[in-house]
This record gives sequence, structure tokens and C-alpha cells, in this order.
Amino acid sequence: MVGADFAELVRLCKALEATGSRNAKVALLSKYFRGLSPEDAKVAAYLLLGLPPDVRGRPLSVGWATIQEALKAKPTAPLVEEPLTLRDLWSSLRALASLQGSGSRARKVAVLQSLFRRFGGEELGWVLRILSGEMRHGVNHGLLLEAVAAILSAEIDYVRRMDMLVNDVGELVRMAVSGELGKVELKLFNPVRPMLAETCESIEEALRLHGGQTSLEPKYDGVRVQIHIDGPEIRVYTRRLTDITERVPDVAEIIRGAVASRSAVLDGEVVAVDESGKALPFQETMRRVGRERDVAEAVKNLPLKLWIFDVLYLDGEAVIDRVYEERRRRLEAVVRPEVLAPRVLTGDPAVAEEFLRRVLDAGHEGVLAKEPRSVYTPGRRGAKWLKVKPAERLDVVIVAAEWGHGRRRGWLSNYHLAVLDEESGNFAVVGKTFKGLTDEEFEYMTRRLLSLKTEEFGWGVTVKPEIVVEVAYNEIQRSPHYESGLALRFARIVRIREDKSPRDADTLQRLRTLYRRQFEKKGRPTDGESLAYL
Repeated sequence: MVGADFAELVRLCKALEATGSRNAKVALLSKYFRGLSPEDAKVAAYLLLGLPPDVRGRPLSVGWATIQEALKAKPTAPLVEEPLTLRDLWSSLRALASLQGSGSRARKVAVLQSLFRRFGGEELGWVLRILSGEMRHGVNHGLLLEAVAAILSAEIDYVRRMDMLVNDVGELVRMAVSGELGKVELKLFNPVRPMLAETCESIEEALRLHGGQTSLEPKYDGVRVQIHIDGPEIRVYTRRLTDITERVPDVAEIIRGAVASRSAVLDGEVVAVDESGKALPFQETMRRVGRERDVAEAVKNLPLKLWIFDVLYLDGEAVIDRVYEERRRRLEAVVRPEVLAPRVLTGDPAVAEEFLRRVLDAGHEGVLAKEPRSVYTPGRRGAKWLKVKPAERLDVVIVAAEWGHGRRRGWLSNYHLAVLDEESGNFAVVGKTFKGLTDEEFEYMTRRLLSLKTEEFGWGVTVKPEIVVEVAYNEIQRSPHYESGLALRFARIVRIREDKSPRDADTLQRLRTLYRRQFEKKGRPTDGESLAYL
């Protein structure tokens, strides 16, 4: 038989599902991978995580109705006695992913029927989990990295670093099994996940966590970009590592006139701006960056402003292991001031607060505090970078809740948030959140919400509007998804307001006022207001 048997992967998945021990799962995975060829190990890693052939973390685009239609034609017993290999299955999934356009649904059904005929009931059940992206055996990306560390007898931090540089979990596992992982290095046009920041409550806390001195930059409300330069060739990637170069030709032009370096990997952010150069709401930036047609028109009507604030690679040398202050000096030597993010290095709270005030007045969302001696750690979130941004708060009512997944399984933990519409007397949904509560609070809220349910569905419940929660949020956006026409961006529950009744909640009318007030500092959307009452 050529290649590893899918049935063996099914036995592994059953064993993983049967144990709740993290160490036991790591032992099962590492033993399994050691017995595979490098190419089979690569495919197995993708399948274990329920990743589609594009391995960008999205479930395979096959609806349940399509799967059901294919299942109806499946015989009761497999027609092919020869065992299916991992690569056979992966090849079928790749064929499935390639089907697009007119008539693709019928062709997808045909591919699925051909695939399903090769399985008995138990194996078919796991194939269906792979198709849905919901494996439910407790293996996630982090656990897979621990298994790689076990294979190599290496520290987990080393494996995490390699994962950040490789940016493909299947390829990471393949290289671990083949013994090639030590050869990984930062390369041009192989984007890495950006370094991330933890939320911080205040300037004072940031100074304390950074030992009394920190470097402050504006926290832009735009799209993070990573720019790779090699002579005349320039490519622009998003934080999800998507190549958007063709959508943002103006960014490449800015780089050509602003960076005096033969080769570089730069970290920055783009923000859509109005005619006066004032930053527009985040939705407008996303609309511009997501534009794939009539790009020239978009460049003219919705220009992008670029700020560069870090460097990972410069003139043939990876500098991610250099401290921030050195990286900043080298950045200042090659980037023109009008494109370089402003910053202040200080230990004085008054100076820091004044910088924050100026940043907020310019329409940005806060500041980023960087520990001066920190190295660049791709993909990692930690206290070396801290985001400080004043969050607005509202009192809202929970009107529905969804069952959680993963660690939150068994709890009602994704809450539909609503404000009071004084004109109608009803509650208008303005967003959802599962953030902010402890495990004990999730359990408490689940009991409360079930006692208040008015209807029950597969996804969760609707409830009487009685529980008031205080939420922090970053911005109010227009939204076609809610009848209110508005949505809270980055909503997070701060506390449960047992002292307030539903009629004490904030109103839709106030939310509309707050939405309009945002444009006192931000630019107004270029297509005007789509909602007349706003």
C-alpha cells in the first residue's frame, strides 16, 4: 500500500476524543507522526485540524444540503475494498475545493458521492467532521505544536518561533518529521504573522509593566500590512498573510518613494482617509482594501494613508531578534518621516498622557506602548507591546444566546446584545459577544438564561429581555445585519448589572447620537449615510 491508511487516522481521532488529558493527546499525536512519511504527516496535520486544502483556517466551502444530497446516493457498504490513503482523501478534497462557478454544486455532489462510497459508517463520520471543520477531539493548533516539540525533544518556544516563520502547520509537521526544521529562516515574500499587543487599562500601567519607560506610537484603526521589498518588486500582505498587492497599488507607489532600502520586510498599517487627510472609520478601510474590481477608481476616491512602525528584515539581514530601539533607529534611517509612525520615548506619565490626547484628537483609537528592549516575536501576544485605548461603555440587554464551542461547550456564551428603542418600546440588537466573563459567570449566565428562555433552537435560545450587562466597545459601525442599523465593534462584557432593570438600558436614540459624534474626529464615510435616520 502506498501512503498511510485513513483508517489509522480514524483510530487516532477516536483515541484523542476518548481522553481529556492534554499530555496523553500530545503523546498519541507524536507517536502517530513519527510513524508517517513526511508528506503523509503534512496531510495528517491538515486533516486533524479540519483544514481545507487552502489551509488558511476556513471550513471547506461545502454546505450541509450538498453533503446530504451526496449521502442519499451512498450504498450501505463500501464498493472499493482497497483502503483509502490520507493522500487519496486530500486529493479528493482538493478537487472539491477547485469546483466553482455555474454547475459546481452538481459536480461537488458527484465528487462527494465518489468519496463516500469508499467508507464504512465510522470512517464516514470522521470525513463529515473534516468537511465541517469541526473535529471535536480536542486537538487545536497549540496542541499540534506541543506534539512537534515532543517529536523533536525541543522547547515549545522554539517550535512556536518556527511555526511563526513557516506559517503553514502542515509544512511545519512535515519539516519536523523530515528533520528540516532547523533550516527555517525569515525570507522575503514568505510573510510571517505580525507581533500582537495585549490590552492595557492605562498609561500608568503600561509604564509600570515596562519598567518605568516605554515607547508610544499611535494605535491606528486600520488594516495591518506587512510589506516585502526586493529591489523593484514589492508585495503587500495582510495580518492573515493574504497577498493584496494588486488591490493596493497606491501603497506600493508610496513605498517606492519613501523607503531607501534595497530589500526589507516592514510592518505597518493602512487607513482610508478623506480629502482633508482625516482618518475614516474602519469599515471604510476594509471596503477599500477588499476591493478587487475598479481598483483605479477606488484609489482615486478612497485613498490610503500608510504608516510604517517596525522592521523585520533589512538589506539582507533578519532583525527580528534585535531590540525595538535598534530596530526603530534602523527604520528611521531608511524611511521618510511622512510615512514613519510618530513616537515618543518617555517615563513621564504627563508626557505620555499628552501624546495620547494628541493621537485621539487626530482620530486614532489610542496608543501602542512598546517595551524598548523587546525583540519582535511574530504571532505572539504579550506585555512587550501594550495597546491603550479608551473604551466607551454602554448598558445593554441580552435577548438571545448561542451555545458555545470548544472550551465553552455546554454553556450559553455568545450573547445577543440589544438597546432599548424608545419609539417602539422594543429592544434592538446591536451586536454579539462572548468576551469578558469568567467560567463561573458563564455557568451562572447559562442557568439564568435557560430560566428566561422563550424559544429554543439548535443554535441556542431567545430569552426574556431581563439581564442587563455593561459592555465596553471600540466603535459604533453601520450594520446591515441588524434592524437597528448599528453594531458595536469589539464589544466585551465588563460586568453584569444586577442593579439595573431592562428599562435602565441605553437607548437606540443615544447610540445614534454617539455614532454621529464619532465623526467630530474621524472623516465621514465617502458614500454618505445609508440610513436616513442617522
